[in-house]
Amino acid sequence: MHPRSTLTYEQRAVLVGLFEQGFGYKSAARQVGVGKKPARNLYDRWQIRGSVVLVRKPDTSVYPFEVKRDAVLRFLAGESRGSIAKDLGLSRPDLVRKWARIYEQQGEDGLRPKPKGRPAKSGSKPSKPLSETEQLRRQVEYLQAENAYLKALRDLMRKEQ
Repeated sequence: MHPRSTLTYEQRAVLVGLFEQGFGYKSAARQVGVGKKPARNLYDRWQIRGSVVLVRKPDTSVYPFEVKRDAVLRFLAGESRGSIAKDLGLSRPDLVRKWARIYEQQGEDGLRPKPKGRPAKSGSKPSKPLSETEQLRRQVEYLQAENAYLKALRDLMRKEQ
């Protein structure tokens, strides 16, 4: 059973039995005493996969770009979501509608896989290698600051004695 499903396994089994007897999702939902929406979702998946819908798939499927594009183009041409989902082996017909919405909003690029993970940190630009005179100038500044610090430390130690 899907972790977010509102139906228990027993309710799902009874619904599938009613579907196989020829009941629609509304009348089956009434007989079992469950909501129409979960019954319809189960019915849509049952039409695609049959009674195997009672067995939970181990992982969510990731569909390649070509499958998504093919499904959307067929849907926009007028083919039903259920027949497309059945032909392409999709887990549920709602995916076709979702992909069509993304296609209309973002075009084909919206159907392409997105990069995974957190984006790379945009750190500072790599510095150019310093010239020899610039390196020597920085080293002199560092040594002068170190010398001033040591002199101040020496003076402080003399005052304490």
